[in-house]
Amino acid sequence: MELNFKEIFTAFMVLFAVIDIIGNIPIIIDLRKKAGHIQSEKAALIAGVIMVLFLFLGQSILSLIGVDVNSFAVAGAFILFFIALEMILGITLYKDDEHTAMTASVFPLAFPLIAGPGSLTTLLSLRAEFSIENIIVAVILNVVVIYIVLKTSARIERLIGQNGISIIRKIFGVVLLAIAVKLFAHNIKALFELA
Repeated sequence: MELNFKEIFTAFMVLFAVIDIIGNIPIIIDLRKKAGHIQSEKAALIAGVIMVLFLFLGQSILSLIGVDVNSFAVAGAFILFFIALEMILGITLYKDDEHTAMTASVFPLAFPLIAGPGSLTTLLSLRAEFSIENIIVAVILNVVVIYIVLKTSARIERLIGQNGISIIRKIFGVVLLAIAVKLFAHNIKALFELA
């Protein structure tokens, strides 16, 4: 087992960009308001476990249920699209009255927000390029960053204020919408080529 720091750094940066935990701060704050409390350790740990499991079993799970990576990514694009609409328009499409700290930490925070279709499909494409132990280290480093951001989200909120959060939320909503459109376009094209 040989760790390659260049691979670790590249995989870390790619995952960091896709997970976009900084951009998700407004959503995290929003979830914490609805749920009253978020279990940071639990959310970060579950997201990490989902990502590592998917790294090993992703391709097999998808082929077992007869779904290819492109179809999975298209479904993920729809989820991102609706989350982005919520952020930009200030509306609530996802309604869950049973928002407890327990459920909010797992759904939608750990999945699909952190370990979402975007990061899971990214893991599958990273696996084709990098060795598995380097990707695992990159995932662990991302989980540490996620935990720190979740833990300090209240402090970050105080620092930038309500207006700042509202502006960031709308900006990242547009960015997320662009990612969703790109993910959709790229994978729908691949699906038509396969058909």
